[in-house]
Amino acid sequence: MVREIVLPETEPETEWILGRAVQKVSPTRTHSRLQSAFLIALDRWAAGRGEAGVEWRFRASPPGEEIRPLVPDVAYISYDRLRPLHGADREVPPVAPEIVVEVLSPDDRKKRVDEKIRVYRAWGVDLILIVDPIERKVDVYERSGAVWSCDANEDALSPQSFPDLHLSVRDIFAKTQIRV
Repeated sequence: MVREIVLPETEPETEWILGRAVQKVSPTRTHSRLQSAFLIALDRWAAGRGEAGVEWRFRASPPGEEIRPLVPDVAYISYDRLRPLHGADREVPPVAPEIVVEVLSPDDRKKRVDEKIRVYRAWGVDLILIVDPIERKVDVYERSGAVWSCDANEDALSPQSFPDLHLSVRDIFAKTQIRV
């Protein structure tokens, strides 16, 4: 039987990474702006097909591994995956979202980020976006195994796994610029 790691809800949230509880870092202004921009873009695209949310807790269970909470900065899950769920399972789904966005914080450790990517991939997430606010780039991991990057000067991020999804990386990063 697969063991479930149950963590209390905390503010900020706590995730289970590399065998230990890790509390998410309270985001900075730039982190918050990027998170919001990705949420807005995914929410618009998701209309009628699913839901996008910020800091949504999921119960990840890669095959043969313990069930653990992961809380992507932004997640999208289709109505096809949400409809069969009821009650508490809709609030904290035991199924993978199709898209996750992780905005790196200064305290993020490569080892932990790599582990989250591994778990998301093993769990069946179709599209993982790792956003680096300092380098101003997005690393893209697709379920097909394709891995690529695009920087803040590129207009469109168009993943193979969602051909009708077009994210303007330039516009998303532009949301971090202060307008006075």
